[in-house]
Amino acid sequence: MTSADPRPTAATGAAAWSVWALLLGMGMLMLGNGMQGTLLGLRASAEDFSSTVTGLVMSGYFVGFIVGALLTPAMIRRVGHVRVFAAMASLASVAIVIHALVVVPSVWGAMRILTGFAFAGLYIVTESWLNDRATNTVRGGLLSIYLVISFFAMGAGHLAVNLAPLGGYELFMFNAIILSLALVPIVLSQNDEPDHQAPEPLSLVELYRISPLGTIGAFTTGMSQGAVFGMAAVFASNHGLSVFQVSLFMAIMIAGAGILQWPIGRISDGMDRRRVLIVVGIAVCVVSVIAVPVGNYSATGLIVMGALFGGVVLPLYGLYIAHTNDHLEPGQMVAASSGLYMAVATGAVLGPALTGWLMDLVGPDGFLGYFILLHGAMVVYTMHRMRQSPAPAAATHSPYAPAPGSTGELSEAWVHYYVEGEADDDAPDAAAGNGEQGGEHERNA
Repeated sequence: MTSADPRPTAATGAAAWSVWALLLGMGMLMLGNGMQGTLLGLRASAEDFSSTVTGLVMSGYFVGFIVGALLTPAMIRRVGHVRVFAAMASLASVAIVIHALVVVPSVWGAMRILTGFAFAGLYIVTESWLNDRATNTVRGGLLSIYLVISFFAMGAGHLAVNLAPLGGYELFMFNAIILSLALVPIVLSQNDEPDHQAPEPLSLVELYRISPLGTIGAFTTGMSQGAVFGMAAVFASNHGLSVFQVSLFMAIMIAGAGILQWPIGRISDGMDRRRVLIVVGIAVCVVSVIAVPVGNYSATGLIVMGALFGGVVLPLYGLYIAHTNDHLEPGQMVAASSGLYMAVATGAVLGPALTGWLMDLVGPDGFLGYFILLHGAMVVYTMHRMRQSPAPAAATHSPYAPAPGSTGELSEAWVHYYVEGEADDDAPDAAAGNGEQGGEHERNA
């Protein structure tokens, strides 16, 4: 079945409609999240926070993200997807209000940790829910719809800081309202949530055995996106763009990702996704090389290149997630989403620091050099993986079958297995089967 066949498109649309409430709620949350990044950075400068302090405050988000990625599967197991989504959205709403009430760096840092924790949970709930509704035939397309909505909402959030004065409470209150309203479609929807059976234990080592490319790709995607959202504005500012031009650069960069995410995801559903990963990785390198002379010549040209840059850099995350889930059993998806987000968050902590070091070393264009080196290396590694193994079974577009599970409290032994890759006698029985599954998937990944 080729990507030109209309039936996959119709199936993707049906799958998206079945989770419309989830997509709408997530879009609202991403609007709020995008707005926070610009709002807090600008307000911190207005409050005379030093650059070092501001950087530490903002990095708290990724610390919380790692914790949230670790703990969310246990919460889903206990109370289900809807309740976890509601709780996390509420925490994110509370955190942004406290930013407005207490303008103190230490408090802001704590609230960024809380925000990262909340959004990690929201992402894991959303993506594990989407994967539960998707067959291999439509997974890339469905994830693309989700990411298109996320990118456009986040881009709008960057521009929303112009709705009210920066020094007041209004923007913080508007952000909190948006985050709270995101709960409404989820809670009132009649769509059934996935069974919140005990997630199958899946250590990062086991996840790597199942899909080496997906796991390494998630880590490098974190390095890439951490650099984009942490340093792209600095890069644009160092090229002489005004504050408005910087915000426009960021919004257009994310809009470019939203435009290209859908066709890239749909194309990947019709072939070995690794081929698409190679083409997109090469495109990142080419766009980055071209952007160097363009950015030095014209501010308008740099903004235009920003759309192309975002269009090829940011969709890579969806491709790596889809590739990894092509190798998973249904019972592994929640744990896998958590593990992948831990890899992403770890990379995101490193990305801004490495990019900043390169920019200090060679100037603003070190930002673009970073992406050339990073994604060039991933192109080489993806080619290596293609030589090591044949196209994954997912290329045949075989659907997933639901897997039964059980509910109950998460044992301490399960946590040891999940975090440290160590099984013991009290771990759930599913853990014992992972070795065989991992060996089978390793041959196909």
